[in-house]
Amino acid sequence: MKSRFLHMILLGIKQFRDPYYQGFAAQMAFYILLSLVPTLIVLTQILGILEISMDILMEWIDLYVAPKMANTLLGVLKARPMGAATSNIIMIIMALWASSRAQFSLMRIANYTYSSGQTTGSFFRERVRSIKTMALTLFTIAFVVIILVYGKVILQLVMGALIEGTMIDALWTWVRWPLAGALYFLLVSYLYYVLPYDKLGYREILPGACFGAVGMLVVTICYSAYANHAVNYDIIYGSLASIVALMFWFYFLAWALGLGIVFNK
Repeated sequence: MKSRFLHMILLGIKQFRDPYYQGFAAQMAFYILLSLVPTLIVLTQILGILEISMDILMEWIDLYVAPKMANTLLGVLKARPMGAATSNIIMIIMALWASSRAQFSLMRIANYTYSSGQTTGSFFRERVRSIKTMALTLFTIAFVVIILVYGKVILQLVMGALIEGTMIDALWTWVRWPLAGALYFLLVSYLYYVLPYDKLGYREILPGACFGAVGMLVVTICYSAYANHAVNYDIIYGSLASIVALMFWFYFLAWALGLGIVFNK
């Protein structure tokens, strides 16, 4: 096992010496930042059908993200567009096109890695596929939010006849965040499963999904502590400090996702 693990590390280093990987994390970080507002436009439309607010996402950001990054993200969430214009189907399609850029970058890395450097189709075909994947991802995120918002109600419907209301409240308090963690892992696994052209079995993508999901959590926790206590972007970047901090966070998240793909390889 030790020799196999060392062999995996050497193969991973060799894989990342390929020039195709240089700069992919920066590209993904840029596109994730540009995708924030279009993603929220479509997500709020989906959640608006069930009259669900974005408060649960705000709560998570406020708890786990460094203040500089959190303020920017919360500002985007609070400034989401309202009114009849956001329900226009053309605007939603354009928002999907814009928000799918990060998916497109990750898809190309996944296909390049699993196909040992072979090209996987035309640009427009991949862009259309990335839009479909982004739409499915948004519905998956909406499903996660719906479960977290209405989970207690569902629990009462299922177990209300067997357990008292106070016990259901206590049970939901304990179950809520482990459930959120499980749904988060399923979301990462879903991305790893649907992005490659050459479909892999779930058992084949599971190691990389574990690596990517845990890596993203470690990056968020460590970078949040680093941004809070070890660095002051205000000195160099001034009013742009919050954007720079956010870009660095997205950059490290992209590396975690990319390393998960290489881990599967």
